[in-house]
Amino acid sequence: MLKKELVRKIREIEITTRRLVDEAVAGEYHSVFKGRGIEYDEVRPYQPGDDIRTIDWNVTSRSGTLHVKKYVEERELTVVLLVDASRSTAFGSAAQRKSEVAAEIAAILAFSAIRNNDRVGAALFTGEVERYIPPRKGSRHVLRLVREVLAFEPHRQDTSVGGALEFAVRVLKKRSILFVISDFFDEAYEDALRIAARKHDVVAIAINDRGEWELPASNWVRLEDAESGRPVLAPLFLPGPRRRFQDRMAELRRRRKALFQRHRVDHIELQADAPYDKPLRQFFRMRAQRYRR
Repeated sequence: MLKKELVRKIREIEITTRRLVDEAVAGEYHSVFKGRGIEYDEVRPYQPGDDIRTIDWNVTSRSGTLHVKKYVEERELTVVLLVDASRSTAFGSAAQRKSEVAAEIAAILAFSAIRNNDRVGAALFTGEVERYIPPRKGSRHVLRLVREVLAFEPHRQDTSVGGALEFAVRVLKKRSILFVISDFFDEAYEDALRIAARKHDVVAIAINDRGEWELPASNWVRLEDAESGRPVLAPLFLPGPRRRFQDRMAELRRRRKALFQRHRVDHIELQADAPYDKPLRQFFRMRAQRYRR
């Protein structure tokens, strides 16, 4: 991506995602991702309705009037975005590629994190983690993170979701929030997911494109594996090959959903060829409702 085009795209993403963060996501983010607990803030005079268990007897005895301890949520969290940069994410059947949608989702989550005074970092992965941006605070840091995601040129073409999760478990010593943003065209990551979900709060964001799941109406079509580059000539005029392909892709999605549910990993399904703001908001609302029960 040329420098001028990159700057324009970053600015466009900043404007678009900030608006969504301002309108909906930041508030829900705060309610569904809790801090580590509460910490002491200050002492203030007692007011009717205050819990008597919070009375500070030392200050009360010195001042001669009732005072209570005030506590606030220990808010600061660490958020790490595991962003799939493999070759399959460069696919796009509509206006945007999956990689561009991934960058926008990363920006929304990153801006929401810093709005809530959390630290945010990112790991860009293919068959291995190729670039790691340690968690920090601040808008400038978020813009750098978005720039890295957009401008990144991977060395490898394959995908290892498990490798990215193992990396996160290895480098993050305290409990963190891990957003895995990927098309999940990988199947050997269950063990890594299980271990990561025990230590961290893992959220899977699956970015799909209808062009990869629905075959065109045609006779012969040349298909190519996005990561291996291996071509296949498919006779789509025959019902058998078309049905087998669609059944295989449906089974892949079913197994993926079952895997997330088995390890209690929250997940969102987004379409690269459709607006993502509604399903993203629905996810935050549903998770917020669950935490309020």
